[in-house]
Amino acid sequence: MPGNSVTENIEARHREASQTFPFADEQDFEDARRGFVAALEPGVVKNSAGEVVWDSDAYAFLDQDCPPTVHPSLWRQSKLCTIQGLFEVTEGIYQIRGLDLSNMTLVEGDSGVIVIDPLISAETAAAGLALYRTHRGDRPVTGVIYTHSHIDHFGGVKGVTTADEVAAGRCPILAPSGFVEHAVEENVYAGTAMARRAAYMYGAALPRGPQGAVGAGLGPTTSTGTPTLITPTVDITHTGQTEVVDGVRIEFQLTPGTEAPSEMNFYFPDRRALCMAENATHTLHNLLTLRGALVRDPHVWAKYLTESINRFAARSDVVFASHHWPTWGTGRLTEFLALQRDLYGYLHDQTVRALNKGATGIEIAESIELPPALARAWHTHGYYGSVSHNVKAIYQRYMGWFDGNPSSLWQHPPTESAKRHLDFMGGADAVVAKARESYADGDFRWVAQVLNYVIFAEPDHAAARALQADALEQLGYGSENGTWRNFFLMGAYELRNGSVGTPTVAAAPDIAAALSVEQLFDAIALRIDGPKAWTAEITLDWRISDEDIVHRVQLRNGLLVHFDVTGELPEADATFTLTGADLHLALLGGRDLQEMIADGTVAVSGDATALVELVGYLDEPDPDFAIVTP
Repeated sequence: MPGNSVTENIEARHREASQTFPFADEQDFEDARRGFVAALEPGVVKNSAGEVVWDSDAYAFLDQDCPPTVHPSLWRQSKLCTIQGLFEVTEGIYQIRGLDLSNMTLVEGDSGVIVIDPLISAETAAAGLALYRTHRGDRPVTGVIYTHSHIDHFGGVKGVTTADEVAAGRCPILAPSGFVEHAVEENVYAGTAMARRAAYMYGAALPRGPQGAVGAGLGPTTSTGTPTLITPTVDITHTGQTEVVDGVRIEFQLTPGTEAPSEMNFYFPDRRALCMAENATHTLHNLLTLRGALVRDPHVWAKYLTESINRFAARSDVVFASHHWPTWGTGRLTEFLALQRDLYGYLHDQTVRALNKGATGIEIAESIELPPALARAWHTHGYYGSVSHNVKAIYQRYMGWFDGNPSSLWQHPPTESAKRHLDFMGGADAVVAKARESYADGDFRWVAQVLNYVIFAEPDHAAARALQADALEQLGYGSENGTWRNFFLMGAYELRNGSVGTPTVAAAPDIAAALSVEQLFDAIALRIDGPKAWTAEITLDWRISDEDIVHRVQLRNGLLVHFDVTGELPEADATFTLTGADLHLALLGGRDLQEMIADGTVAVSGDATALVELVGYLDEPDPDFAIVTP
């Protein structure tokens, strides 16, 4: 990455932050190193083909003093997030930290060890478990807990156990109610678009270093190994539910609609230890991630944190989460949880107060300030989420995309708008010349906005692309937020070097295989090219032999409608009879359907060419779509 040096404007902001932020407070570093047992050395994890899927050693540059190209607060956070290895949290509870975006926690039971949140990739999870076993003995995995439905909390499960172990009952998997539904929907329905934007958010393709990736605020970055999924065997359906796994008592608190649609906290009463999943970490979290997601509810989030405090805090000696490092001491952890609660509650209430006075999301985001006690605490800083984009998310949750001004109601799309802007502003060259003056003045936000018009109107304008890359780079250098830095630097990187595509896999085979029949056809319906299929009328029945259901699929008016057949209906064009597993293979590309019909795996009655016609209306998603260019 050919990065430029930092401008004086950004350096001045960094000097101010260094003088005003409480850098003398070393408590987080003490906590992050407490209980250290051993590091993974070398800190590199490879897949079966010998390809590197994780490299914590690449962040060794963070041992140096903060350079001018990184916000000093983000540099501090990144140093903390890359302290890696095996750590003792309390007696019988250990964590693997710094070997993926998330943590893997191991709770020792009567005969083995329970794994909480086995990272993103099977390879990193296996490496973490091996490190644990090296120092704590070769204990079998006797249980797995998924705290919530994001891939960095279940993707590595096949690195710690197998489907056979789970099916045999030797390794139960516990998860909050709704886990499978939300896990597969997020990674399949809009998975292609989310994964492409996640390339920007986590900066996995950026070179590591002071001018490139330094971390994502929540952790270093995402591993690029093999995501997997084994369906849970025990659903946690209500707060207060208690389960015993391998002799370990666990009390659960359901928290749907907080950091994930399906999420839970839980408490170990015999160890006075509280797991907060991803609901209380050492950062302001996202209410709407930059990669895209459903908008989260900060009002509910704050209420659940209050419930956590009231149910568990006085009984706890340590609180830990699936990211970052633990907090010890009943008083300290209670205040930590209370400040986290106040953070989300304050942003919610003050944003709604302002929107009821007529302010728009962008106006509120520019004006809102945190109370002094929240601003002073390191763990409330916006390393991953930010006050700016979280306030806009709250506005979106209540008010939607429209700001109420009729001039915003029917604007031209980006390329057409850009052409008209350039015409009004005197043409591309004039805009670039004026943008250079704004760049010299340090107004990089404006440079990025106006040069976007040039690039969307004239994508090959070399001077605009080069200056835009420089401006985005400076915005990245100046950002305290890890994901903002990655977005800005990825934009600069792709303007200079072309698309990096999507480094990580969203709809991995194990995740796609967990789709229900309903979800499977939902996913296919999202790929119908509507205009192409306007006049098509096709009806297919899918008889799932091992589930005793018939699922009807109808294409009409460019819409794929599907439902279980419960009564007499007109005859379908064709009926396919097969097992649920073979349905997944046939429709997700695991096997060629024609071969399955030829060898008798799938039985067909009626006109099988109707399916061929239907397949012809399917559109392919694009995992390499442009972001900073039209």
